[in-house]
Amino acid sequence: MVTKMPESQNTEWKSKWKDEYLEWICGYANAQGGKIYIGCDDEGNIVGLPNARKLLEDIPNKIRDAMGIIVGVNLLDEDGKEYIEIDVPPYPIGISCKGVYYYRSGSTRQILTGPALEAFLMRKRGATWDNLPLPAFSLDDVDDETVAHFKQWAAKKGRIDRSVLDEPKDVLMEKLHLMNGPYLTNAAMLLFSKDPEKWQLGAYVKIGYFETDADLLYQDEIHGSILEQIDKIVELVYLKYMRAKITYEGMQRIERYFVPEEALREALLNALCHKQYQSGVPIQISVYEDKLYIANCGCLPENWTLENLMSKHASSPYNPNIAHVFYLAGFIESWGRGIEKICSACEKDGVPQPEYTINPGDIMIKFTSPEDRLIRSVTGRVTEKVTDKVTDTLDETSLKILNLLAVDPAYTTTFLAENLSLSRKTVSLRLKMLKENGLIERIGSDRKGYWKLLK
Repeated sequence: MVTKMPESQNTEWKSKWKDEYLEWICGYANAQGGKIYIGCDDEGNIVGLPNARKLLEDIPNKIRDAMGIIVGVNLLDEDGKEYIEIDVPPYPIGISCKGVYYYRSGSTRQILTGPALEAFLMRKRGATWDNLPLPAFSLDDVDDETVAHFKQWAAKKGRIDRSVLDEPKDVLMEKLHLMNGPYLTNAAMLLFSKDPEKWQLGAYVKIGYFETDADLLYQDEIHGSILEQIDKIVELVYLKYMRAKITYEGMQRIERYFVPEEALREALLNALCHKQYQSGVPIQISVYEDKLYIANCGCLPENWTLENLMSKHASSPYNPNIAHVFYLAGFIESWGRGIEKICSACEKDGVPQPEYTINPGDIMIKFTSPEDRLIRSVTGRVTEKVTDKVTDTLDETSLKILNLLAVDPAYTTTFLAENLSLSRKTVSLRLKMLKENGLIERIGSDRKGYWKLLK
């Protein structure tokens, strides 16, 4: 009888032994552990090994000489066919194979180098990058204005004793766990420096608007303390990068975006708390007509999968000291409810659930617009709504104004003038003409009303 064993990300099937499989064993030891079966084809069917008993002696010696560890090497038999099971446990310390560190992620084997290796070894030692001392960063570099803003947020939330907020700056940093011995930490620098990029490259957020994956139309960068980046990002995304579906209930203007603000804010806070800042790569927000991505250099906690991430889980921030200050400021909860809050906000607002993509070096979340929230490019749309006779009498400027009002009927004369590089007088005359031609109607006052497209 031929036995088929279940396949998983922690199981490999090999028809014969090769010394390069030592690298896979190293990767398993550094990750969640795993098993390699020697003497099985690619489908998991047992084909047997003619030299199984010799390998039973050779493989443990090779593993010991290359990595200095002991793993389970077992001789198995199925219907007279001998094969070998190599059972690798996860190791609490970093393991190298002939001086090179390998890591198993999904079904791939990665070589750890540079910042990724540094972060891996620190995790194995129970240390975190955000708690490392930064001797070049002193109290003089701590921005007083940012400290004052934090005190206001923390006092309002009430998660820290008010007497602590009255302490001098050096004592406050100690109470916030932002000191390592006599030195301020990387977390202190990111949270309370006006220009953290002076000490850490990539400590900013990049936002771009894309027509297609290859066509970037415009972009912005958000710099400064990560405590103050969040509000700037949210404001910029909604004011400049995303179009709202505009409706009116009587005189009340209703704006609905395809990414609820609570979901966007929570996703950004997750990115800021879990980012691997030592990578030197900024958080990247890509906005399209019908979707929005947030990509972040980071990784899931040890032994986690996408299933763990999406289900109820304990809080396990990559940068716990940064997360602690965000919690005290009232920005986040302490119980790992970020994903739950994002999904809940999307469900409540009637938009699709976000999609997560976990890559070896980054995590990406994607928000997608439902059809009823989608605002397509309006070029040419107005000409489909008006009669040929009227369209023939309109000049290009009038059509541009109608196109903009099709996006948002509440655009003011000043906004239209600035957007089209025209004078307010020119725009006012065109609006008057459009009104006289029966194409638009003013609803409400000049200050609080809007233009209704009639045809």
